[in-house]
Amino acid sequence: MTTRGRITAILGPTNTGKTHYAIQRMLNHRSGVIGLPLRLLAREVYDRIVAARGPSVVALVTGEERIVPDRVQYWVATTEAMPDIATDFVAIDEIQLCADPGRGHVFTDRLLHMRGTVETLFLGSSTMRPTIAALVPETQFERKERFSTLSWAGSKKLSRMPPRSAIVGFSVDDVYAMAELIRRQKGGCAVVMGALSPRTRNAQVEMYQNGEVDYLVATDAIGMGLNLDIKHVAFSATHKFDGKRVRPLFPHEMGQIAGRAGRHTESGTFGVTGEAEPLDDGLIDALENHRFAPISRLIWRNGKLEFGSMDRLVESLETGPGHDLLTRGREADDIATLKILREFPEIKDRIRGGKDVRLLWDVCRVPDFRGISSMEHATLLARIFGFLQDGHIPADWLGRAIERIDRTAGDIDAISKRLAYIRTWTYVAQRTGWVADEKHWRGETRAVEDRLSDALHAALTQRFVDRRTSVLLRRLKQKESLVAEVNDKGEVTVEGEFAGRLEGFRFRPDQTASADEAKMLSRASYDALKPEFHLRADRFYNAPDTEMDYTEQGGLMWGTQAVGKLVKGADPLHPMVEVFVDEEAGPEIADKVRRRAQHFIDRKIAALYEPLLTLQKDETLTGLARGFAFRLVEALGILSRDGIATEVKELDQESRGMLRKHGVRFGQFTIFLPALLKPAPTRLRLVLWSLHEGLSEFPESPPPGLVTIPHLPVVPDQVYALSGYRPAGERAIRIDMLERLADLLRAQDTRGGFEANPDMLSITGMTLEQFSGLMQGLGYSADKGERSKVKATEEPAVVSAPEADGSDAPMTEEESVLAAETRAKWEAEQAEKRQPDAEVSPDAAESATEAEAEASTEVAPPEMEVFYTFKWAPKPRGNRRSQGDRGQAERPQGDRPQGQRRGPRRDGAPREGQAKDAAPASDRPRGDGPQGERRDRNGKPGGKFGGPKKGGKPSHQGPQTFSSRPEKKADPDSPFAILAQLKDKT
Repeated sequence: MTTRGRITAILGPTNTGKTHYAIQRMLNHRSGVIGLPLRLLAREVYDRIVAARGPSVVALVTGEERIVPDRVQYWVATTEAMPDIATDFVAIDEIQLCADPGRGHVFTDRLLHMRGTVETLFLGSSTMRPTIAALVPETQFERKERFSTLSWAGSKKLSRMPPRSAIVGFSVDDVYAMAELIRRQKGGCAVVMGALSPRTRNAQVEMYQNGEVDYLVATDAIGMGLNLDIKHVAFSATHKFDGKRVRPLFPHEMGQIAGRAGRHTESGTFGVTGEAEPLDDGLIDALENHRFAPISRLIWRNGKLEFGSMDRLVESLETGPGHDLLTRGREADDIATLKILREFPEIKDRIRGGKDVRLLWDVCRVPDFRGISSMEHATLLARIFGFLQDGHIPADWLGRAIERIDRTAGDIDAISKRLAYIRTWTYVAQRTGWVADEKHWRGETRAVEDRLSDALHAALTQRFVDRRTSVLLRRLKQKESLVAEVNDKGEVTVEGEFAGRLEGFRFRPDQTASADEAKMLSRASYDALKPEFHLRADRFYNAPDTEMDYTEQGGLMWGTQAVGKLVKGADPLHPMVEVFVDEEAGPEIADKVRRRAQHFIDRKIAALYEPLLTLQKDETLTGLARGFAFRLVEALGILSRDGIATEVKELDQESRGMLRKHGVRFGQFTIFLPALLKPAPTRLRLVLWSLHEGLSEFPESPPPGLVTIPHLPVVPDQVYALSGYRPAGERAIRIDMLERLADLLRAQDTRGGFEANPDMLSITGMTLEQFSGLMQGLGYSADKGERSKVKATEEPAVVSAPEADGSDAPMTEEESVLAAETRAKWEAEQAEKRQPDAEVSPDAAESATEAEAEASTEVAPPEMEVFYTFKWAPKPRGNRRSQGDRGQAERPQGDRPQGQRRGPRRDGAPREGQAKDAAPASDRPRGDGPQGERRDRNGKPGGKFGGPKKGGKPSHQGPQTFSSRPEKKADPDSPFAILAQLKDKT
């Protein structure tokens, strides 16, 4: 133990500035070397010395990093990597690690043998004073007192942890779990662990020091060398796994960690959290006053090794210290690896002398950064040893190994594992002579480690830091006003972080925010939204009606944003408006939005229901006509005739004429205004009725252009009526098309029976089978039959547009185009059929006639067709009318088609629409027969009034019937097949 120069031990608690003192003392000398316990701390000290003297005279040497300029004066190294060179100054930090079971022998060796020619400093805890005094008697001791006080703060929950706190855990799982909890409750934290690379730890520490986060979750790695702005240290556990077993923390270890609370002259506190039990009073007093039992034994390992053989090397490593204050520690990883390798046959075969043993020992000292298993680590080192005996590690093999690691994708665990792998190759590249191109591979491995470190820092930050919350908390803590902005998409940002979205005149906070965070976001956002609310209200008030709309559930939309909803008013045609405006916007904004929305819906109703509103305001209507108009307005323009048959019967011709001037149509089934059957009024009518009825869910209007829709039993008939349809069987038919069908049915023999004609089918857009169901729903019976098919020779009826017959019912574009296309196709087919007949020669015609005559002798089975006979089959009534009124009682009455008039009443007065000089009842046709056909009281032709009327049609011997073509498989080229397919699709 040769002493050279002055030896001083600077001892005391943490937060005394010992490291800073050592740096200043070293810079007072021409050269020096300082050994530090962590790569992270070594890099920090290196940066400080470079800032003072420049990079050209400062070297950094660690196990995985080596920066050595040409004119080195000052060396900064980890304790294990301290160079064995003569310098004026030597300093060893955290000298109490001489007692560490794993690394203690390295620090003890430096304590006993490393000296500066002018000055040597030992920096550490006061617990080392007795052993240093005994082992190095010439040492002079200086005590550094703590600049601030450290006090016990008790137990606190993580949710109540004060800002600028460090929470200490002793496993990766515990650290991650606490970090996740703090992110949810406090906005995020930095994570510091010994397994992180220096670059990652520096980035995390910088994030904490800059105030981006107020919390630090760490392992006991923060206990050495990290000078952080920590006000409180909380232990989440008081036990740790030291690599061999789980043991309680030593008091001096807890003191080292707790002492990080407080910075310079600012006091700090310590305590426990989570499942950690409160500390006993004696331990608390020891931590507060930094009074611990002296360290009585230091870990030692023989430094004079023998390399004659592997066995002799192991024996020399296991030699005892021979001093009471020194003791052998647990078996280190390098010795364990050496014992495994000496049993490998391939290793035994390669060891030929002391040089090989020395090389093997150097390989065994490669740290097991991966931590997978001892055997797997030994296998990798055996491979490296084989390469080194042959010269160097092959570049292609090393390149492939590094390439497999150089991937930054993945989660925290995956990136951490790759980072541990690359540290192995970084260490290998730093060894002199192990690779051919040392500069290249040192740069390559360092670059990969840096990329992985950055990726790990990003992954840790993304997982454990909510930047938005941390920014808000920091600004509020500093009592600064938060800067909020709103972009053209309505996205609200606070301090650059997304806070929510402005939908119409309501602010929707980000749903991922916690309850406390949402309050802060709302408070900051509304400050920025005040001018935005005024701007939006002005734009909304001046917006045209074309930018607004209502939904089928009564919502009011401004573009794609909901601004309110309709609510029940005094009557269906005068709904009120409830707007969606936040209270924070103010009553002025809400009133402005309400007035504009009310103007919109009032104008919409006035435009779509102009005929009905004009009818309501007509003061010339009196008596029954005025009452009938009131009923029609109350029903929003559609009245079923079944419920008001008496009122309709009592209307005189003058009253009916006044109502017809307003567009009212008296149908056999419905009294309605045809203009209100269009899609837009229908859609609005359902909304207005639903509002007035107080429904929670409004029925939707049918798609426009459909003549019939399915009749669902769960849907009330009133909804169908308001939609402009009347249920009939399994379908519901549009009421204007039903009235056109009724006009055709009045010309049929409903007692004797009739068949459907093409006009009836085209009006409804149905097949014969579907039409039979509709007729039964209207009160007719349908008798199905089968007969021989007769070829049609006449031109088929073509579907006519509803507007073509003078009807004022709505006409869809689909029906109009379909009618024109059907007519054109049929005419083209007829022209093609006639052309071949005209071109046939007389000889060919004669041959064709003979062929037809021969074919006629062969009797083919007749083709059958299905037909239906419809008869009026009203439901039985309790009071039957007289025989003379039977015709009126059996069929609904309505506006008769032009040319069909009823006779005068029994009192001689003309009926509605009949001139005073019209023929008496005895001169008009009776019953349900076609116009111009006289029948007797039994409904048969002829009789008392038999014979054709002068100028009329001849009478028939039997009931006249009209039938459509029987239903059959449609010819694909037939125009009616196209029509039927299209109608079925709709």
